[in-house]
Amino acid sequence: MTKPRFAAVAAALLAALSAVAESAERRPNFLFVYTDDQRWDAVGVVQREMGERGRYPWFQTPNMDRIAAEGVRFRNAFVTLSLCAPSRAAFLTGRYNHLNGVANNSTPFPQDSVTHASLLRAAGYKTAYVGKWHMGAQSGQRPGFDYSASFVGQGRYWDCPFEINGKAQPTKGWVDDVATDYAIEFMKQHRAEPFSLTVGFKSCHSPCETPERAKTRFPNAEVRAVPNLNARAIYRTDGKISPTDAAPNKIKVNPDYFRCVSADDDNLGRLLQTLDELGLAEDTVVIFTSDNGYYHGEHNLADKRSVYDESLRIPLLVRYPKRFAKGKVLDEMALNIDLAPTLLDLAGVAAPREMQGRSWLPLLTGQSKDWRQSFLAEYFLENRFATTPTIVAVRTADAKLVKYPGHEEWTELFDLAADPYETKNLIADPARQDLLARLTAELERQTKAVDYRVPAYADKPGQAVTPPGKDKPGKAKKKPAGED
Repeated sequence: MTKPRFAAVAAALLAALSAVAESAERRPNFLFVYTDDQRWDAVGVVQREMGERGRYPWFQTPNMDRIAAEGVRFRNAFVTLSLCAPSRAAFLTGRYNHLNGVANNSTPFPQDSVTHASLLRAAGYKTAYVGKWHMGAQSGQRPGFDYSASFVGQGRYWDCPFEINGKAQPTKGWVDDVATDYAIEFMKQHRAEPFSLTVGFKSCHSPCETPERAKTRFPNAEVRAVPNLNARAIYRTDGKISPTDAAPNKIKVNPDYFRCVSADDDNLGRLLQTLDELGLAEDTVVIFTSDNGYYHGEHNLADKRSVYDESLRIPLLVRYPKRFAKGKVLDEMALNIDLAPTLLDLAGVAAPREMQGRSWLPLLTGQSKDWRQSFLAEYFLENRFATTPTIVAVRTADAKLVKYPGHEEWTELFDLAADPYETKNLIADPARQDLLARLTAELERQTKAVDYRVPAYADKPGQAVTPPGKDKPGKAKKKPAGED
C-alpha cells in the first residue's frame, strides 16, 4: 500500500472513530410536556392498572400510554405546592415555592431566576418555551429561554393571542393545537443541534372547551364513587358542600375535562410523530406530566389548592430509548422540583447547590440505593380563595401529617397504608401516638432541611384581594428580598 493510500485510509478511520465517539457522547434533546390540572389517574394505562378501583375505566390516552410502554412510569409523583403558577416555577427552578419567588398565581416569575433553561442555554442548548406560562399576567419573552411562543395569564381556548419572543401575534384555532404547531416548528428548525423544549398546555383547566374532533368522545362519562366523597375537608367551615348528585356507585363529572385531556393526548402524539419523522426519537428525553392534581368530589372538593393526595399527585412518564428501560414502573416518590436537576444531570451540567430537588437518573437507570423517604408539601393562603388556609405537611410512603398554622384543632394524621383515601383522622387516637411522634419529628426535620418559611409577599388573612398580576402588570420582577 502506498503512503498516500495508507494516509487516506488512516484519515478515514480516524474520522469514523471520531464520528462514533461524537455519537456516543451526543447530549440528549429534551421535550418536556405538561398539562394543566390533570389528575394522576386521568391516564388510560393507570386506569387499566387500577382495575375495579379505577374511577374512569372508559378513559383512553394512547399516546401517554405509548410513552409508558416505551419508557418509565412513576406511580408516586407529586407537586410540592398544588397550584398552577407555583408548580411551573418549581419545575423551572428545582426549588420550593417559599424560596423561588412564586408562591401564588398572582406573582410574575423573577427574571433573574436560575433555571434548567438558563443553565442548559449557557451549556450550548437551544431552549424554547411554548404555550401556557401563567405567572400572574406576566408578558414578554420567557426568562431563560432563547425562544418563546406563549400567551398572557390563562389566555383563552380559541383564537388565543400569542406572544412570539414577546411580540403579540393573533392565532386561529384551539390553543393547544396552536402551541403544538409552534413546538413542532421549533424542533424542525433545531433538529441538528441539542435543544430543550418545554410545552405547557392550557388543557384541562376550566372552563374546559374542547376542539371539534373531541366533542363527542366519552359520552355519558360517569365515574365510580370512592370512599372519601363525603369525607369533608377539615378546614371547610363555610357550610358549603359540593353537590354529588350521585348514584350508589357512580357520579357525574364534566366530560369535557376528559375530552380536553384526550385532545392534548392527540397533540402529544403529534410531537412524538415529529421526533420519529426527524430521526430524533432515540436521542430525545421525553417527559410528560401535569402541573398539579385535581379533585373530582373527593373530600367534597373541586379544584386543587390543598394537600390531600388527589391534589398533590400527578402523572409522570419518562422516555429515553438510548438509556432507559421499556415498560418500567417505579414506586419511589418523585417531585416536580426534581425535573430541573434531572435535565441537567442528563445533559452533563452540574446542578447548583440551591436546587432542592434530586435527579431521577439513578432511579431511571436502576442504580439508586438511597432515595427520599418523605417530602414537605405546602400551600399559602390566597385571599381570592380564602376557604383554603395556609398549610404545611409531611408525606411519607405510608403516612401523612397535615398542619394548618393558627388552627391546631385542624391537624390531621393519616395512615396511608391502611387508609389511602384519607378518611380517618388519627390525631386523637391514643393507639397511634407513635405515628404522630414519628411524623412530627419528620416534619420538623423537613422544614429545617428546606428552609421553610411563609414568603413575605404571600397574602395575609383579611388583606385586600389583589387580582392576578396586578402588582406589576406585564413585568417580571426581581426576587423578593430575603427569598433566596
